[in-house]
Amino acid sequence: MSTPNSPGMSTKLVSRITLVLLFRKFIIVLKINPNLFIAFHFTQNMLTETAKKALEKQSYRIIGTHSAVKTCGWTKKMVKGEGGCYKLKFYGIMSHQCLQMTTSISCANRCTFCWRGYKAPVSKEWGWAVDDPEMILNKSLEEHYDLLVGYKGNSKTNQQLFQQSNTVKHVALSLTGEPIIYPRINELLKLFNGRGISTFMVTNAQYPEQIRDLNPVTQLYCSVDAPNKDLLKKIDLPLFSDYWERMLKSLEFLSQKKERTCIRLTIVNSLNDVEPENYAQLIQLGDPDFVEVKGYMFVGDSRQRLNKDNMPWHEDVVAFSKKILKFLPDYELISEHIPSRVVLLAKKKFFVDGEWKTWIDFEKWEKLINSEKNFTSLDFVKKTPSVGISGRKIKEEVEKKKGIYVNEETEELEFWKENKDDSSKDSNDDGC
Repeated sequence: MSTPNSPGMSTKLVSRITLVLLFRKFIIVLKINPNLFIAFHFTQNMLTETAKKALEKQSYRIIGTHSAVKTCGWTKKMVKGEGGCYKLKFYGIMSHQCLQMTTSISCANRCTFCWRGYKAPVSKEWGWAVDDPEMILNKSLEEHYDLLVGYKGNSKTNQQLFQQSNTVKHVALSLTGEPIIYPRINELLKLFNGRGISTFMVTNAQYPEQIRDLNPVTQLYCSVDAPNKDLLKKIDLPLFSDYWERMLKSLEFLSQKKERTCIRLTIVNSLNDVEPENYAQLIQLGDPDFVEVKGYMFVGDSRQRLNKDNMPWHEDVVAFSKKILKFLPDYELISEHIPSRVVLLAKKKFFVDGEWKTWIDFEKWEKLINSEKNFTSLDFVKKTPSVGISGRKIKEEVEKKKGIYVNEETEELEFWKENKDDSSKDSNDDGC
């Protein structure tokens, strides 16, 4: 047995002292750079090899261990001169210069209307390796450009738009999963800002603290998928037991944001197209600048859970939006994008000097976000070129054309052409 003066006891004591000193040094280092703890503690990858290969088969490019990029269909259409997505018509985003990505493929919901299969990763908390934000940005841009390179030799490609597409001016952090839970998201946003890339962030309203702590983005979205607690559980299949309270808290924090905010409703026919007054109450809680009411699309693995009849016609979306609008005196229904089956409700404060100003002045946005000055959503607006609701009956048009969906791409393209002098200037100079 060792005595207090024995060599064995001395060695043990030295070892313990050494461990204590090393631990104290580690704590000091963590205080200087807390991100080291993230890298030290989390080493597991988010995706299994099977899940990764499945996504790659669907034309996803996996970035690092938890991010992904995929070319949006509207980006492809815009490059071919076939019109842009609703974000062009509503907000002035040039679709051919838009990067679609996510910083977290994992999500805390298993929404019935989501295209994702139930093998996609889900989790309530971040428990994986954390990739460097600069690597995510650089690699995402690299993969995005690589996905578009084939359009250079396509006979249908508008070469001017293709050349412009080689300069990304906007990122939609909404591809899949829950990008807001990436622990270094604010660092990534700062990098986007520094490169003149505007940011749209979509969240499923299950992480209120992350919404509260998020640095300003160009436009922040919260999804509200049902008008009451029971229906939200049925539709979103959330992992959190306090999912309803989390959504309410998320909306509360959304209302405190000074930058542009939006609530998105995805309407599933015969499922959540009910209780418009309750939707209105939730919208008033979040107090967003805009509300997008969008029809569910019968695509991906959602086809295993829903049927085609759950996909509302565009006129159904318009009609339900008007029901909600009856309880929202501060908003107006001002625009639509028929191919996407979506309409825009805007706060009346965006009707300035006799015209709607929902488009983004990207030059002003870039100056404001990089100046670190206080600003509001009205400080970087510009005139919305095209507003109004057509009143078209798409179902009747489809039936007359024997099931061929009415093609509004031409109409959208004409809208873009009519304003191409302003739009081209924005695209080249202002950072759309």
